[in-house]
Amino acid sequence: MATTPPLHGMRIIECSALGPAAITTALVDLGADVIKVEPPAGDYIREMTWPIVEGTSLMHLHLNRGKRSLVLDLRTDAGVAIFKELAADADVVVEAMRPGSLGRRGVGFDDLRVTNPKLVFCTISGYGMTGPYRDYPSHGIAYDTWAGIVKVATDDEGFTYIPEHVSIGINAGPLFGALGILAAVIRARATGQGSHIDVAQSDAAAALDWYRSETWRAYERPETEVTGNKADNYERRAPGTAGMVEGVRYQVYETSDHQHVLFMASEQAFWKNFCEALDRMDLFERWPGSKYADHARGNRELRSELRAIFATKTAEEWLDLGGRVNTPIAPVNTPRTLLDDPQFADRFQLLPTAEVGADQLFTPLHFVGEELPHPAKAPTVGQHSDAVLRSVLGYDDNRIAAARDAGAFGTDESADRATKGRA
Repeated sequence: MATTPPLHGMRIIECSALGPAAITTALVDLGADVIKVEPPAGDYIREMTWPIVEGTSLMHLHLNRGKRSLVLDLRTDAGVAIFKELAADADVVVEAMRPGSLGRRGVGFDDLRVTNPKLVFCTISGYGMTGPYRDYPSHGIAYDTWAGIVKVATDDEGFTYIPEHVSIGINAGPLFGALGILAAVIRARATGQGSHIDVAQSDAAAALDWYRSETWRAYERPETEVTGNKADNYERRAPGTAGMVEGVRYQVYETSDHQHVLFMASEQAFWKNFCEALDRMDLFERWPGSKYADHARGNRELRSELRAIFATKTAEEWLDLGGRVNTPIAPVNTPRTLLDDPQFADRFQLLPTAEVGADQLFTPLHFVGEELPHPAKAPTVGQHSDAVLRSVLGYDDNRIAAARDAGAFGTDESADRATKGRA
């Protein structure tokens, strides 16, 4: 069914460097027009991290897909003037870099809302606009170490290192920011009131991992006030998900094909279904457990029984059994095997290399009965400069030439650097 994308008509002016550019990726996928304003030399995200796909980083190809690139030198009056023209009719301006960077160029929130009082201005940075760390330089993993998410590992020689882990802050920050942007735009359209949103990727990492930190906080209260759950006889477990280590009926088990599945029969009804299906009601009769949230914690004898049981079937057979008899059993994938999972194949679109430069995961949002248009390949530096000025601001050849002569797009030297970045 042909439809208009959900965010069609929303225009966002983005000034970003590196990972925080992700704040608008989800919005582009939903149809927003994002104009990425870059300095003449461009965002060096194109050369950052690995892998490098045909000369361009996967990070750039993914985070900046669907955006249009306009080069402006904000050190010049002409560049600032064009930026203000763009912002005058935009819904959102994103400052995805150190807080205050645009303000120092005369295009901060206070400067822009004079002509556009409905403007939503979003600053996304590492540690936010306030606090003792606000001016600290940082990269993405810093937000996860700060939030207590990454556990330091040590090798055989005693050297500490960063273990493989899911990057939380650098992904959660942009998603929280995109949510805030949408909320602010809805209010601005209803009331005419703009706003300035301050998003810290470190804050987002802590917010997403709330369960572990809040558990520690709760356990600071007396045991008469805060206990474990009924199934544990109200005994306190280790904080957060660390309490899963001793689980038995909620645990990972190896299968006959040397894969793993996650067994989740913590509800008594699920556990009974499992035992009945295997004709092992002796296990249920001996260890029936509580009605809810009973992991049979610390029951090593039952754990040995289950280890032997799960070793008798393949992972696929266990998944099929769980679905048939109503017992939760889930696959344990890796980032490499996930793309081969049939559930993944059914739910996710992979944007193909031919369209966006490398196979990429598309938005996980599904609008039932609709098909969202695919975003274009991430832009080269200044790829859409002339087109943006013509289509958005109505510039003709003479005005573009005058802006170029005034240095709005940078000097010849900076233009040369940008050309090399496009090559």
